[in-house]
Amino acid sequence: MPNHSPIPRSVWALGFVSLLMDISSEMIHALLPLYMVTVLGTSVLAVGLIEGIAEATAAITKVFSGALSDRLGKRKLLTVIGYGLAAVTKPVFPLAPGLEWLTAARFVDRVGKGIRGAPRDALIADVTPAELRGAAFGLRQALDTVGAFLGPLLAILLMWLTASDFQTVFWVAVIPAFMALYVLVAFVREPDKPAAVGTVATPLALRELARLGNGYWRLVILATLFTLARFSEAFLLLRGQALGLAALWAPAVLVLMSLAYSLSAYPAGALSDKVGRRGVLMIGLALLVLADLLLAWLPGLSGLALGVILWGLHMGFTQGVFSALIADSAPEDLRGTAFGVFNLVTGVALLVASVLAGGLWDWVGYQATFMAGGVFAATTMAGLWFMADRGSGLAPR
Repeated sequence: MPNHSPIPRSVWALGFVSLLMDISSEMIHALLPLYMVTVLGTSVLAVGLIEGIAEATAAITKVFSGALSDRLGKRKLLTVIGYGLAAVTKPVFPLAPGLEWLTAARFVDRVGKGIRGAPRDALIADVTPAELRGAAFGLRQALDTVGAFLGPLLAILLMWLTASDFQTVFWVAVIPAFMALYVLVAFVREPDKPAAVGTVATPLALRELARLGNGYWRLVILATLFTLARFSEAFLLLRGQALGLAALWAPAVLVLMSLAYSLSAYPAGALSDKVGRRGVLMIGLALLVLADLLLAWLPGLSGLALGVILWGLHMGFTQGVFSALIADSAPEDLRGTAFGVFNLVTGVALLVASVLAGGLWDWVGYQATFMAGGVFAATTMAGLWFMADRGSGLAPR
């Protein structure tokens, strides 16, 4: 694994694990709904239910896996189990004889995602010096996002080369999944836990959750409000469709967003280590407000492109920084629990935000959806301005 910066080798390795697994997963997920509907004859409603249940399962699992990593005092074991489950499900997709097998594989894959998420982020916090956490989480997010747009691009290319042979694409997706598992096992090292840091018998007990501190819980509230502003990226695709963007080019919207996200995540994280987290988050929120305004009011595909780029930049300036803030604010022996609770709460908020965005789109129009997002983002900026509590890591430097 490359190590051209002070960021620990294990963080680089975890970033490449995320990149490889995302390539594998996105190659499948970019085609799976179409495969289920056109080849297996599944209804769109059934696809939506399967996806909703799978994602909800992942969010709930994150809480318990994070807490279990605190109880065991081991992060890598659960991370390997999570990525391992995702890897072993990949051959099921080309082999599945029907919807039942695909549903089971999708479910187990999301359980794996839930198991690995919080322990992996806690492991990054464990191996990274406090002054480099922003850069470390930014790097992980950047590499993860590279995988998120390379996967669909590879799927499109392979579908073209194989005359839309779904099974061949699914088989190729198996390769990066097992490469990710190998990199994780071979190159990620879990640090020895200091003698002063013990394990927690019941991490989800009220007394332990209270020990996370007021700064952490204020941060969760702020992140929840922010998440209400950043509904699903599916609405960017719908905006493109409304502008007459052909279905063939629809994936280009997400590719453009992911490119902006991946290029900005590491620099933004590193900047937050130097100037403080709050200033970088303020920039990210301002970018989101501007993106919403452009998507709501600037006509044509040029307006869409600018809005999508700014949307991706806002992700780069916020997602890794929030992870660094959780690591900054949580006690070392409760980091897994802290990340698990954070992921669950913001996951529920994202679901609420997407439902609200869809309702506004249907009842009022697309402009109402993006303007509501801008209002939530501006409200989050106001809350962030007054959150100078050192316990939340948001004090200006």
